[in-house]
Amino acid sequence: MKKILTIFVSLITFGTNYAQTIQLNSNGRDQNYVNTILGRAQKVTDALNITGTDKGEQVRNIVANRYFILNDIYEERDSLKKVASSLAGDDKKLAQNFAESQKDQKLYRSHAGFIADLSLFLDDAQIETVKDVMTYNVVKVTYDAQCDMIPTLKDEEKKQILAWLKEAREYAIDAESSKKKHEAFGKYKGRINNYLSKRGYNLQKEREEWAKRVKARGGTL
Repeated sequence: MKKILTIFVSLITFGTNYAQTIQLNSNGRDQNYVNTILGRAQKVTDALNITGTDKGEQVRNIVANRYFILNDIYEERDSLKKVASSLAGDDKKLAQNFAESQKDQKLYRSHAGFIADLSLFLDDAQIETVKDVMTYNVVKVTYDAQCDMIPTLKDEEKKQILAWLKEAREYAIDAESSKKKHEAFGKYKGRINNYLSKRGYNLQKEREEWAKRVKARGGTL
């Protein structure tokens, strides 16, 4: 029994040590680029109020490594597409499709690993914060705007809007640029508008009335 307990304690210790040793994958990268990414990653730890702590360093490294991985994935895709551009006809199309397919597969696999790494240090609510910081808080801003624009939204409609925005955020996290992140949300905003229209809302009228209310409050859209 004592031997089993010793093994169990050793496994716990091993897991804890592993969780505290996330290394920054910065080898071979331009230092200015690394510094920029570290600054971006620190916005996450600042939002979590863990900057300067051991946990904060590990979370910062996880987020920074995610940016490095995304950069590598998109650079590889661009290289494959450059090769494809020298081809013609069906060969060119196949090569371009292969480049996108490879990119999508690597994004999918690494996305799950990113969330798993974060879960070593953060709870679900904190991981939500990480996702929001990495996507400019678009989920909250858009959701709050929708609820403010249409005060008569039913609970099930609010839940559906929030669910779609969070689904969009999963794609936005992996997007290659700020523009692409907003495009990911844009697709789902279109879906939300279609959904609300089918539910009987006159979105043009709702926006007009919302603008009046905001102006009366002294704000701007």
